[in-house]
Amino acid sequence: MPLNRRKFLKKSAVTGAGVAVAGAVAAPAAQAAETVTGSGSAKGSRPVKRYSLTVMGTTDLHGNIFNWDYFKDAEFSDAKGNAKGLARVSTLVSQVREEKGRRNTLLIDAGDTIQGTPLTYYYAKVDPITAKGGPVHPMAAAMNAIGYDAVALGNHEFNYGIETLRKFEKQCEFPLLGANALDAKTLKPAFPPYFIKKFCVPGAPPVKVAVLGLTNPGIAIWDKAYVEGKMVFPGLEEQAAKWVPKLRSMGADVVVVSAHSGSSGTSSYGDQLPYVENSSALVAQQVPGIDAILVGHAHTEIAELLVTNEKTGKTVVLSEPLCYAQRLTLFDFELVFSKGRWTVESVKATVRDSKTVADDPKITKLLKDDHDIVVEYVNQVVGTATEKLTTVDARYKDAPIIDLITKVQEDVAKAALAGTEYASLPVISQASPFSRTSEIPAGEVTIRDLSSLYVYDNTLVAKLMTGAQIKAYLEYSAEYFVQTAADAAVDVEKLTNAGGRPDYNYDYVSGLSYEIDVAQAAGSRIKNLSYNGAALDDAQRFVFAVNNYRANGGGAFPHVASAQELWSESTEIRTRIAEWVTAKGVLDPKDFASVGWKLTRNGTPVF
Repeated sequence: MPLNRRKFLKKSAVTGAGVAVAGAVAAPAAQAAETVTGSGSAKGSRPVKRYSLTVMGTTDLHGNIFNWDYFKDAEFSDAKGNAKGLARVSTLVSQVREEKGRRNTLLIDAGDTIQGTPLTYYYAKVDPITAKGGPVHPMAAAMNAIGYDAVALGNHEFNYGIETLRKFEKQCEFPLLGANALDAKTLKPAFPPYFIKKFCVPGAPPVKVAVLGLTNPGIAIWDKAYVEGKMVFPGLEEQAAKWVPKLRSMGADVVVVSAHSGSSGTSSYGDQLPYVENSSALVAQQVPGIDAILVGHAHTEIAELLVTNEKTGKTVVLSEPLCYAQRLTLFDFELVFSKGRWTVESVKATVRDSKTVADDPKITKLLKDDHDIVVEYVNQVVGTATEKLTTVDARYKDAPIIDLITKVQEDVAKAALAGTEYASLPVISQASPFSRTSEIPAGEVTIRDLSSLYVYDNTLVAKLMTGAQIKAYLEYSAEYFVQTAADAAVDVEKLTNAGGRPDYNYDYVSGLSYEIDVAQAAGSRIKNLSYNGAALDDAQRFVFAVNNYRANGGGAFPHVASAQELWSESTEIRTRIAEWVTAKGVLDPKDFASVGWKLTRNGTPVF
C-alpha cells in the first residue's frame, strides 16, 4: 500500500534514542555503540570524540543459502575455488561483529533475493509462501536469523508477482527499501524509501545512519505484466536527489545508498526507458551528501571504487560484493564529533571472502529441512534421453539442446492459438544459450537437468511479426559475434560477446534457415534467409514465440516490444519443458533438433 504522507512525515521526523526507522516503519531498537576518544589535534584543545562504524553489505543473493549447486546435485565449485551462500556469510558477519562490536555494525543488502535457484522457485510456485498456512520463505528465515537491518529491492523481487513479494515482505524482520518504487496512481513510495538507525555514543550525541534504498528502473520492462498500472520506477539519480537532502535535514550523520544498479552507466534496454539501468556511479557523481554506495545488479566484484561528487568535490566510496553471497563488503567509517555534530572523517571499503570460512551451523540447522525437500524435488525423473545433450558449443553452433527449447515454445504457442484467427500462421521461436555448462545426460532425465538448461523464470508470449521485422531482429542478434576476417584464425573464446553483450542477449530463431557471416560488419551479416525453402518474404506474417523478458524489450531487440501481443501465460518456460519431456517419455533429438543456422565467412562455413 502507498504510504500516507502525513503519517509518514510525522513518524520519520522524530526518532527516539537508540531506535531504527525504515520510512514510516519502525524497526527493533539498536544497541548502544562503543566510543573511541581521540587526544585532540591542537595543544590544549579539548579531546576530540571519535567513533568507528562498520556497514556490512551483500547483494544478488539469488536464493543461495548453502554452498550447493542444485543443478549438479553437489557442492558448489568453480575454477576460482569460490564458495557461496548465506550460511557462509553468516559466519563472516559473526566474525565482523565480534571484531567491531555488534553495537557498532549495520548489515544491509542491495537486492535480488527471492529468485535464482530451485530453492526460491519451489517456495514461490511448488509450495508457495502465499498459500494459506504456507511456509516461511527460506530467504526470510535465513536473513532474519543473521540479523539484516535493511534490504533494497532488486528487479528479480518482482518476478513472481506483487502478492509473493508482499508476503515475503511481511515475513522479513527488516524493511524492504525502494525509494524509486512508486505507487502508479499516487506517485508515493510503495515501499519504505529509507531506514535510519541511531548508534548511541556515551558522552556524545548518537550517530544517526541513514540507508536509502534504490531499485532498478528496468522492472517496468522486465516485469511489465506484474507492475504495469500498479507501480512506476523513476531514475535513481532523481530520486536520490530528492531523498538525500531530506535524510540530512532529519539529522543523518552518515548516508549510505543501497542501490540495485551497477556502476557502468550503461543500459541493456536502449532508449526504451529514459532512465539509466546501471547508474550507481552517476548517483555518486551527481547527488551531494552521500558517503557510500552498496552496488548491486551487475554481478561483478568491486572491492572499492572512488567517485568524486561533481558539486562538492568529496569522495564517495562504492563497493559491490560478488553475487550469490560469495563476498561480504565492509564499509569502515571513522567519524569525529566537532562543533556540535558528527562528521565522516574517512570511509574505506574492503571485501571478505566466503571461501575462507565454514557454514554457520545455526543457519544449516535452521534451513536443512527446506533444502532437503528441494533436493528431492529437483531429482525427480521425468524421462530418458537417447543421447547426451550439452550447451558447450551452443554459442556458435546450432545445438540440439537449444532446439529443444524452441520446439517446446512452438508447440505451446500453436496449441494456445488453435481455433483463433492466427492458427494458420507459421510459428517460429527464439531461445538463448543461457548456460555454457548445462548438460542433459544420456539415460534418466531429472527436473534439475532441465532446470539447468533454462535457469530463468521466464514465461512465454506470442507476438505477431513480419518477415522484415524478423530479419532486423536477427541482424541485431548477430551483433553478438566479433567481426572476423575470412583468413583470420578462429578462437571460439574470442568469437562471441562483442561489445560485452551477454550470452542471454543472443538468440536463435527456429523455423527459418539462415547464415551469419561474421566477416561482415554488424548489420549486414544475415545471409540466405529463407522460410520453407524460399527466400523470406518481408511481408510474411509469423507468430513469434518469445520469452517475456524479450517480449517486454529486454536486450533492446528491435520491433518485438512494440509488436502486437497475441497470447501470453504465467507458466514458466522451464515448467513447459518439463511437461513436454514428461509427456514424451523419451528425449530423442530427432523429435526437435534441426540445423537452421550456421556461421560463415564470405559464404564459407566457419565450422
